[in-house]
Amino acid sequence: MTTTSHDHTGSAPDPQEAAERLERGLGRRGFVQAALATGALMAAGVATAGPATATPPGRTRLPGEILQPGKGPIDGDVYLPSRVDEVRWGYLPRTTDKPVVRIRSGRTITIDTVSHEGILEDQGRDPVAWFGSKGVPRNRVLDDAVAIAKGYARHPRSFDADGPHVVTGPVYVEGAAPGDVLKIEPLSALPRVPYGVISSRHGKGALAAGFAANPGDISTAEVLPAAATDGRATKDPTKYGNVSHFTPLSTSRGVVRASLPRGRHGSVAWPVDPFAGLMAVATVADAPVLNDPLVNSIPPTVGGGNIDVNLLGVGSAFYLPVVADGALFSVGDPHMSMGSGEVALTALEGSLRLTFRLTVCRKGSKDAPSVAYRYPFGETPESWIPIGLSDPDGARFGQGGDLDVANRRAVIHALDFLQNDLGMDRMVAYAYLSAAVDFEVSQVVDRTVGVHAVIPKSHFG
Repeated sequence: MTTTSHDHTGSAPDPQEAAERLERGLGRRGFVQAALATGALMAAGVATAGPATATPPGRTRLPGEILQPGKGPIDGDVYLPSRVDEVRWGYLPRTTDKPVVRIRSGRTITIDTVSHEGILEDQGRDPVAWFGSKGVPRNRVLDDAVAIAKGYARHPRSFDADGPHVVTGPVYVEGAAPGDVLKIEPLSALPRVPYGVISSRHGKGALAAGFAANPGDISTAEVLPAAATDGRATKDPTKYGNVSHFTPLSTSRGVVRASLPRGRHGSVAWPVDPFAGLMAVATVADAPVLNDPLVNSIPPTVGGGNIDVNLLGVGSAFYLPVVADGALFSVGDPHMSMGSGEVALTALEGSLRLTFRLTVCRKGSKDAPSVAYRYPFGETPESWIPIGLSDPDGARFGQGGDLDVANRRAVIHALDFLQNDLGMDRMVAYAYLSAAVDFEVSQVVDRTVGVHAVIPKSHFG
């Protein structure tokens, strides 16, 4: 178990400043542990034990250093780095896989996630060279990203078949058993580097060439990246014509923002809101090899995975039905920000240091929403988030990507929650959903597409 502290400074006498002074006195880890017990994190704008306290917007902070493995603030009781011989590149853990670490239910774990962007084959599989071409010196490139790009050998990599994500885990949560729910609470999310990447790849995304073949759909001229630049026939990923945008982060008036150029008009900038796009428990027992298509990291499933719901950041809770002893939690696909839909294929991808509390909710208890005992479910301080997926069994029996199916499933799960957990008549709940609840597209690019409802808690006095 690694402990460390890190100083932060600020100039404005606001609650964040007061919390940072307290942090400097206790050390980061001591501060988090004390605040979890006393409620001081509320003043700091950091999430407490559950989704009971909103995290004020604009409270993402850059730690002021590159968070190389084991360096800088580590908030959790247990620390898990992304080691080249333990991560899975493009695949999720199976129910039969050996955990890399064990923790007790209700304890916290800090995980150094590694973004796939900058290390993928179409970018040369050399993050030092790729980021160097964007002006990033070697000492600001993560050592674990370099090690994974150079030395990953747990299975032969296939850019066209494998998932892109570096998946860290599995974490064995003591006491978790089939039929339970694992409650996953993101407590802090620190950018490990002050930059990220947004990519569009041929054949993927909302404007992929495959849709141009459908009558009434997009035209070839509307395909992005432009159809004429599609080099997939070469079988050389570096010649595919994929597009990646290097995106720096900066802090202005206490808010961390990302920016992209907009030609002669300057730039466009937006606040970042980090979260893990991929949070999973193991569900597949019959995959004979580590890189079996059944555990490909791209499609989300009933075990979560690449769920890409952008509300599941610090201060939220994500509930997943447990299938394997210990739940076998894993995480990856770190996002610095993402718009609902994720239309160009990726979010603002960037490596994050994430701290979670992992808690077992017993079968038959009311410690988790009733839907969560069979399907992913989200919650924020403000809202309940029933989720619908178009094809939640992953790659088994083919793949379906119909948003209408995902939306119908989200409606059904919202009705089940309102009826079984909040006591509403089902037809009244159906009317309420139509009049007062937003159904949002989670993402349209992960083979299995997603829709989630946002049910405001303020409607229920």
